[in-house]
Amino acid sequence: MSGARRAAIVLMQMDTGRAAGVLKQFTEAEAQEIAAEIVRMRRVSPDVAERVLLDFHELTAEGKHLAHGGRDVAMGILEASFGSERASGVMDRLASSLAGASFDFLERAEPAQIVALLEGELAQTVALVLAHLRPQHASAILAGLGSTMRADVAQAIATMSRATPEAVRIVADTLRDRAAAVGAARDSANAIGGIQPLVDIINRADAATERALLDALEARDPDLAEEVRSRMLTFGDLVKLERRDVQLILRGIDVSILALAMKGAPDNVTDSIRSNVSERNREMLDDEINASGPARLSQVEEARATIVRVIRDLEGQGIITVHHTDEDEYVS
Repeated sequence: MSGARRAAIVLMQMDTGRAAGVLKQFTEAEAQEIAAEIVRMRRVSPDVAERVLLDFHELTAEGKHLAHGGRDVAMGILEASFGSERASGVMDRLASSLAGASFDFLERAEPAQIVALLEGELAQTVALVLAHLRPQHASAILAGLGSTMRADVAQAIATMSRATPEAVRIVADTLRDRAAAVGAARDSANAIGGIQPLVDIINRADAATERALLDALEARDPDLAEEVRSRMLTFGDLVKLERRDVQLILRGIDVSILALAMKGAPDNVTDSIRSNVSERNREMLDDEINASGPARLSQVEEARATIVRVIRDLEGQGIITVHHTDEDEYVS
């Protein structure tokens, strides 16, 4: 039994005032986790309550611990602890978190399975589902949609507002029932809408999907496409990184890929690469560039996409820091 659940059971034995006094000792994030357990449990058997209370060495009264939980109990304790406004904020975040977990069963399903599962759904419904999945998983699903639907879904993700927990549950329950015959599995999820989730998804797509999707968005909504582009990580963003971070990125990239990616790149980008590789690798890079002939644009874009994927992976692991701003422009 987790610490949060044990703490929740103890608080459920107390009156609201005493429980609030205890909950104030926790951080807001911890209080939200404990409140989530109270909402989930609703009732606890006397045996379980007795055992937990004995473990905590606090209360020992036989047969009097038929604990009651639920949203109202959690809200009452949170209000007494943090006040009505902060308590409402905690409960809103909690509701979104619990609703988002409704899509857990999709996280280990194959992208093709989910594409089949979503067949015939409105773009807004597909967008709601993808916005609740990990960006990398959502990207693979998005790539499996038809070009028109893909653009519809991308636009819906970028422009949708937060869905109510009830709406999320309805969609999740419908898909879960449908997936029962398909055999989709579960893991974890996070829910959020807006432009950034779309950027996260596109950033993990292959170069062809990225280009096609942005072109489709450009045709539908040029302003939206421009905002998405402005937030996306690009090969040229190397010049915005610290030297140490650039060196970490380049360390694991093959010289042939670097040479291909540098074709037609701005001088400041090529200078950044050359100044952050070892002297031996610089010589190998020059030899590769001199030996190589013209390359297709698609090959250059794919090489640059490979480097961008390394940047994203290192950023995701917290190894490097990318400042996503529009302050720095390329200098010729």
